[in-house]
Amino acid sequence: MAEPLGLRCAAESLARDEPQIGTASRVQRWFVVEQPGAWGAEALDESRLDPEVGAALEDSARRHRVRVLLARRPGDRRQAGERQVFLAHSGAERRWLEQLTLPMGDPAALLRIDMGLLAFPDPPGLGDAGPPGLHLVCTNGRHDPCCADLGRPVVRSLVDAASPDVWECSHVGGDRFAANVVSLPDGVYYGRVEPASAARMLADHRAGILDLDHYRGRSCFAPLVQAAEYFGRRHLDERRLDGVSVLSAEPGPEGTVAVLVQQRDGATLEVVVRRERAAPAQLTCHVHQDGTPWRYLLVEVRAA
Repeated sequence: MAEPLGLRCAAESLARDEPQIGTASRVQRWFVVEQPGAWGAEALDESRLDPEVGAALEDSARRHRVRVLLARRPGDRRQAGERQVFLAHSGAERRWLEQLTLPMGDPAALLRIDMGLLAFPDPPGLGDAGPPGLHLVCTNGRHDPCCADLGRPVVRSLVDAASPDVWECSHVGGDRFAANVVSLPDGVYYGRVEPASAARMLADHRAGILDLDHYRGRSCFAPLVQAAEYFGRRHLDERRLDGVSVLSAEPGPEGTVAVLVQQRDGATLEVVVRRERAAPAQLTCHVHQDGTPWRYLLVEVRAA
């Protein structure tokens, strides 16, 4: 019998008021594979996907610096039919999303897709243009129970609201910030998403407006830059996704970084941030040892 879990990392993170800004995984290249059914803790190795294909995808992803996710339509338990594959590039200035349809019964077809093409700022034309946005809700409970406990209610609320292009997905990073939603191709991470506000949040996102209360950052930026972009947005009260551009990031004294951000049709700011280690805490439900994550602090905002 499995040992019962004595901690829920998301509740503990919220109770200690842990900031979530600057915690989006650093990813610009995405390979999202439809795979109905259950997923294990390591989804590519522990699902109904052929294990040799999963291992080959992992190897290719490491070489090309690609994040591979498994995804399923809410409530889908099919084992045959067609499989959707989404390819995405989440650059700071250029981003795209393509969609391919492959037979579910031929998993080796996944290996014929060149992941190296995901590095380029223009779509490779391997399939059709994808939907305007793909919204992935992490529900990988075998990886961390908080993802299922908090992610599945969000999925149900989005289905009830007929929110388009919503998929369940495997581990995206930051279990303790569940429920986590990643929107592609923008590479925007949202955390601590609640069922009651999820549909409104995604409707705003489809209109190009960020929910800064749930914003973890954009995956194209390094964590310190994610934090600076967020502080700049708060200073400017700027929620438009394309309303702020990051122009440069320069290291400064005492571990600070000065990030130059420019508002569309508005001000240019220098946002100075620094990082420090948070107090030790258990960061996931399954890893029974403390970690000391970085936290990001605003030092100064000044006109540039």
